[in-house]
Amino acid sequence: QVQLVESGGGLVQPGGSLRVSCVASGSIFSIYTMAWYRQAPGKERELVAGITSVGITNYADSVKGRFTISRDYTKNAVYLQMNSLKPEDTAVYYCQSVLRVGGGLTQDYWGQGTQVTVSS
Repeated sequence: QVQLVESGGGLVQPGGSLRVSCVASGSIFSIYTMAWYRQAPGKERELVAGITSVGITNYADSVKGRFTISRDYTKNAVYLQMNSLKPEDTAVYYCQSVLRVGGGLTQDYWGQGTQVTVSS
């Protein structure tokens, strides 16, 4: 059993910053990738940023230069530092991870999401 729990969402003004966090817990054998997705009202869920087990990152073009994804390998955690936030960044942000559980199953897991609202 694996659980991803996000935190850190909230209301921020345009141009502001926010950091969301996600911690994975359970019978985790190995985490291959961790990522942040978001889903804005009326839109499909999209990949925002991802990070591999060796620290290779990728970002959506819309957030490059503004967002930074990082991992804490000792805590099974992933973070998304969001700077220069824009109203169009408003969305529910979801933590996602591809990992191997103790029993050998490799699968993607999702958190419940945390709301990020960018508005003046």
